[in-house]
Amino acid sequence: METLLGFSAIAVGVIVGLAALGTAIGFAILGGKFLEGAARQPEMAPMLQVKMFIIAGLLDAIPMIGIVIALLIIFNNPFVGQLA
Repeated sequence: METLLGFSAIAVGVIVGLAALGTAIGFAILGGKFLEGAARQPEMAPMLQVKMFIIAGLLDAIPMIGIVIALLIIFNNPFVGQLA
């Protein structure tokens, strides 16, 4: 039982860490491509900015989904029932 809870804690840390890392990389790529596109065509910058904010909002959903899965594993572990 203690081993399962320990591995669950490690899994939660990995889930949250990878979600944060993926989001950080996504934001870095998004910002770089936005600046590149705005530098090439300055008249398109307002339209690109709107699209960038929409994609940034969708990109923020990734760590939220990871947090929900992590909370599920911590508080309602589906693997505990298989031990009995």
